[in-house]
Amino acid sequence: MPHIDITMIPGRDDTAKKELAVKIQRFAADELGIDKKFVSVSIEDIAKENWNEHIQNMCDKKMFLHPIKA
Repeated sequence: MPHIDITMIPGRDDTAKKELAVKIQRFAADELGIDKKFVSVSIEDIAKENWNEHIQNMCDKKMFLHPIKA
């Protein structure tokens, strides 16, 4: 049962987050060939001033795509 955890800078309301979560759930289920009821998605807001620290604290996670440094 995959879980997808999204972190983003604040600025989107719960409706926009829900729409994103539904689309990602559907896509992941289709790609994995499983029912979408098995895919969960969470979204957490991280303040812009804490973003770099948050990303650095994710060093234990295997990241397949890394953020582009501006």
